[in-house]
Amino acid sequence: MIANALIITIAVLLATGFWLMGELRFLVPYRHLLVHQYGTVLLLGTTVLFMNIFAAVYVVQRKFFLKDTGRKLSHVDKQSLARDSSLPAHICSEGR
Repeated sequence: MIANALIITIAVLLATGFWLMGELRFLVPYRHLLVHQYGTVLLLGTTVLFMNIFAAVYVVQRKFFLKDTGRKLSHVDKQSLARDSSLPAHICSEGR
């Protein structure tokens, strides 16, 4: 789940970065000045943005993709502990 959140976050940041490069084309002549004077602030801001997007994606994934997981897993656990199980024999024997 963390890997998926990381991939989605990187994709969102790349898309945002490419969009900003297109919109801020008029700042290209001042690139060296901006990077030299504001590079640490830009890096810090990008890091904070990355962490916020990552946290939001992670929360959304946990909310929507792990819905009713406890109930589903308890049902599978009860089935695997019962002798009359629909699981294959090699799966049932591994758990004991």
